[in-house]
Amino acid sequence: MKKRTIYTKVIIHSVLIVGAIIMILPFIWMCLTSIKTLSESITVPPILFPKVPQWHNFVDILNKLPFLSFYINTIILIIGRVAFALAFSSMAAYAFARIEFPFREFLFSIVLVQIMIPSQIFLTPQFLLAQKLGILDSIPGLIFPGLVSAFGTFLLRQFFKGLPDELEEAAILDGCNIWQIFFKIMLPLARSGLVALGIFTTLFAFKDLMWPLIVNISEDKMPLSAGLASLQGQYSTNYPELMAGSLLAIWPMLLIFIMFQKRFIEGIATSGGKL
Repeated sequence: MKKRTIYTKVIIHSVLIVGAIIMILPFIWMCLTSIKTLSESITVPPILFPKVPQWHNFVDILNKLPFLSFYINTIILIIGRVAFALAFSSMAAYAFARIEFPFREFLFSIVLVQIMIPSQIFLTPQFLLAQKLGILDSIPGLIFPGLVSAFGTFLLRQFFKGLPDELEEAAILDGCNIWQIFFKIMLPLARSGLVALGIFTTLFAFKDLMWPLIVNISEDKMPLSAGLASLQGQYSTNYPELMAGSLLAIWPMLLIFIMFQKRFIEGIATSGGKL
């Protein structure tokens, strides 16, 4: 029985190791391509290691694109979307989870439908709204689609539904109104969910490509994702510079994940506790 257990663990860990290697291969390839010459990057069969590392690719891409503006715009985009998602989604989630009102389940089903519909369908009405508001080609235009989050409402609703009813009953007996119950009791207890939603929203905002390309045309108003897209040529692409720019763009996300991975995993693990 002990040998069978050891054999099973060896198989499971072997499969996981192979899967991890497969997932990390594109990242390794990006790192190696960023220090290749253009000819080495398009050679067939592919060359894994460059003969002479071309570190100047990083300098060239920094001189070619305004990365400082890209970083600033991306930070503003992320902070704006995270702030609005946490504020509005937490209030809507608490209402759907803990407050009885007419058509509650029907309205929540509309929120779920919005999650299921491809986001590309909303691009045209969002663009028309941004045009009416006069925020085209601006930083507020980047934040605009993230003012509300159906996914955040669904995620936080799971946390609020998992909290015991006795907390609210005790607060009501102590004379708390609904806003005091929400801000002083329920919201602090959903901290793991808020952190998880913040990380999710950060990732979604960071990798958002289509909307920034639609709403903005000025290079100095672009985030990192849209700025790097300008390196993709119609007929030819300098892949070493593109990979170097991608490395310069992704290091903040890697740092955020390393710093908050415990909270992220905790939030995901507990988000499905009660439907």
